[in-house]
Amino acid sequence: MATPGDDLAAWLAQAQIPEAKLSPDQRGVLRAAFAFQQRCGRDYYSTRLLSHFLLHADTGLKVAQIARLLRLSRPTASRQQGTSSKEAVQAAHHRMAGRPYGKLLPRYAGPVAEFILTHSDATRYDVLAFIQRTWGVHVSAVALHHFLKKYGLDRATRAAAAAPPPAPVPPLATPPAPVPARPAVTPGQPVPAPAPPFSGRGRSTPVRSC
Repeated sequence: MATPGDDLAAWLAQAQIPEAKLSPDQRGVLRAAFAFQQRCGRDYYSTRLLSHFLLHADTGLKVAQIARLLRLSRPTASRQQGTSSKEAVQAAHHRMAGRPYGKLLPRYAGPVAEFILTHSDATRYDVLAFIQRTWGVHVSAVALHHFLKKYGLDRATRAAAAAPPPAPVPPLATPPAPVPARPAVTPGQPVPAPAPPFSGRGRSTPVRSC
């Protein structure tokens, strides 16, 4: 019969974590995490809570190692790394509430926009809860994302609208008129005199005097 220590070693081995290279603090945290999983099971709620703790406990473990420990995909663990505790609980509740069956209608856009503008710190799960309370409709987070983007209510569009307009570019200065080049003069030759005003450059016909 395997002892608890052997089970812990096997748990670490399947995650490709060498136990000999763990610090005493890391070994203690992983021993407690293993005991939590043994007691609470590997259901979605328990795994989500445990992964949120390990990803935010500054244990020094890599995200890929934690993902292998809890049998999560690497992208899933990376997405959970940037969530708050509130968002983790809301996501778990939304996931376990069942598959989406409602539809977001255009008439929802006005009340949803008012809710978002009056609740600047609301998460997408807060918006989903507002929709469910107001219209009794349960929708997915992906459907909400497309709905907000369609009506310009997503964070990126609202941030771009709130940004100050770019400074106007000053017009380019008019370049000065080019100065006509003076004719080249060969050394030893007289400088040609400029033509008098209002006179032609050709030879004039002599006029017979009376």
